[in-house]
Amino acid sequence: MSQAKVDRYKKEKENRKQIMAREKRIHLLCVICGWVIVAAIVVWAGYSAYGIYERNRPVETIYANLDSINNYLDTLDTEE
Repeated sequence: MSQAKVDRYKKEKENRKQIMAREKRIHLLCVICGWVIVAAIVVWAGYSAYGIYERNRPVETIYANLDSINNYLDTLDTEE
């Protein structure tokens, strides 16, 4: 090996702990970002599916006889 290669190898060997620690941090950051992206996609898909489900549900209609209330209101308006 040339002297430059030997010097470079020694320098890398001295800084190996720092290099490995940096690589581990970068790997951990990539894993965390990946999981955050996957979680966001799952939440978005669930929210969209729920919205589609709610839009396609039949609407419940409640019928009430309001004749007595209307008659009462009509009597109030005629007295004034």
